[in-house]
Amino acid sequence: VCFIPGGLDCSISFVSHVLGKVCVHGRQKEILGVLVPRLTDLTKSDCIWQRICWRLVECVPDRWMEAVVLGFVQRAPGADVLSRLLGNLVVKNKKAQFVVTQKMLLLQYGHTTAVLQSLLGHLSLESPRRTLLLRVLKELLETWSSSSAVKHSPAEQQLYISKAILICLSHLKESEIESCRQELLTSMMEGVKCHLDSSLPQLRRLGMVVAESISWKINTEGPVLKFEYEEDDETRELKSLLVQTPSFCVVPSLPDDDRSEKADAAVPLVPESDEKSHPADPIPVMPDEGSDTDLDSDDDLIPYDMSEDKELKIKAPVYIRDCIEVLTGSRSEDVDKWEATVKALESLVRRNPAAAREVSVELAKILLHLEEKTCIEGFVELRRRAQVAVLTTDPIPVAKYLTSQFYSLNYSLRQRIDILDVLVLAAQELSCPKFRGKTKLSGAQKPCVQLLSGSDSSKGWRRIVDERIKSKTRRFDMGQSRGELASHPNEFNSVAGYFFFPLIQHFDRPLTTFDLLGEDHLVLGRLVHSLAILMYLAVNTVAVTAMGKALLEFVWVLRFHTDSYVRQGLLSCISSLLLSVPMERILADMTEELLETQSWLGDVMEKDPDGDCRRLALQNLLLMENLKKKLEAVPS
Repeated sequence: VCFIPGGLDCSISFVSHVLGKVCVHGRQKEILGVLVPRLTDLTKSDCIWQRICWRLVECVPDRWMEAVVLGFVQRAPGADVLSRLLGNLVVKNKKAQFVVTQKMLLLQYGHTTAVLQSLLGHLSLESPRRTLLLRVLKELLETWSSSSAVKHSPAEQQLYISKAILICLSHLKESEIESCRQELLTSMMEGVKCHLDSSLPQLRRLGMVVAESISWKINTEGPVLKFEYEEDDETRELKSLLVQTPSFCVVPSLPDDDRSEKADAAVPLVPESDEKSHPADPIPVMPDEGSDTDLDSDDDLIPYDMSEDKELKIKAPVYIRDCIEVLTGSRSEDVDKWEATVKALESLVRRNPAAAREVSVELAKILLHLEEKTCIEGFVELRRRAQVAVLTTDPIPVAKYLTSQFYSLNYSLRQRIDILDVLVLAAQELSCPKFRGKTKLSGAQKPCVQLLSGSDSSKGWRRIVDERIKSKTRRFDMGQSRGELASHPNEFNSVAGYFFFPLIQHFDRPLTTFDLLGEDHLVLGRLVHSLAILMYLAVNTVAVTAMGKALLEFVWVLRFHTDSYVRQGLLSCISSLLLSVPMERILADMTEELLETQSWLGDVMEKDPDGDCRRLALQNLLLMENLKKKLEAVPS
């Protein structure tokens, strides 16, 4: 550092120009990695150096301002240091204000949580900048509560915006909350509705956490919102952002190893002035000594000796018609008998297939409408297994009944999803007869349709492709001969059409209480994923080509759907089609559709905001290319 003797005036515009040009040409890390720590030390106790530093950044031309401001924000170890380095630059310079309040918060989402805390903490430290903090919070809430933003922006950006909102809330004063209480309440109600309407569990959970936090902030005395959800590391991190962390403990995680270690070692401290605690972590209230609670103690009562008591075992019904009578008749009031019937029904149906076929449709109807009367463990799973047993025992009539009820009136969304789950589970059991009759399947064998969150939607497709390639690869083995595996007929072959075509027929016909193309897009997503699984299980069946053609038309109609979960299912349908339908039939019967699909997959891979959709589209393009090469390699 150079010193100018004699108190002479000097200009640092040239230095500002050099700094801006170096940063904009990609050497931001090298110059600011040295400059920021040095200026941090110099400005700690010297107001002259603070003014020099402010002039240094203020004199940077606007065309280079973004690179300089971004570098300072990323490398400043905390909000107080950032304030010493930048001063009120965001108030004086419009370009810097745009970068800090718009670009870094609403247009970008790759910055770390520590950078967000430094940036928003910097806005909250001085009164001229607190106006910008309130404006930023309102703009973030406007984006968070926009249904269009929730549908079209990636989940990573939604998480980033949620973190910024919670950090802003942690810096608000009571007077500021009071001045914008109604706006906060309105944004909270609109935003939580948009997030709860999403098909992705991560977005729904984000909406719940942010809504709880806003409610806790604006309702200081009254009741607050409380949702039921499973907490994970992401949820706990979000809730921790509501507690202000002292600025000297916030260290952004930079590429340098030493900085990263410091950031990981930073421990948030809770200020003593925070009298409120988050509703998720209530403070237990201990009773005072000598209170009346001691008078109600039951410690003096002598317990009964129940060591020799034996649990009464209720005999389960031995005939299927007795089960129907217990589940529907007056005997259903016997709770123990009802529980024993629910537990025994699956094995009873599998042991007596002839008797089950006589009442299969009636039994399917009873199970579809069966509700839990007691707190029986695993009731949903027991009911689903019984439904699968009935469907696999008498596939055609029961499949006709279930598929017809899927589009009927007066059914809840839960029941419609149950129908899809049962159809998929039964289809897999029919296509893999070696599992028939086994009431317990291992985790790897047990099929299940679940809500796919994040990257889970593309799990398994690489494995499916590898298994299919492996099964069609010829290997010459000179080792010991192996015994042939037992072969079984594919029972799904003759009934695949009864499972598939009724589900794909009436998806575009809205009912009074059911609109797949409207607000019930969650069920549409489950339907699309179920069709993809049914298509994959129909490999080598007679109807596979017709199913593939119908599925391709179905996908083409919905390819621009706004819900990312639905689009993931549509791309899974393309994967199933390519894996199940012989490539010769695809080229012969669906040439034009295949070319259009290839063009659409290219657009999805480049432009879709959802990362899982882009990955699935790329997998489909690679699969399509590999299948074409294999077909060309086969001699005519």
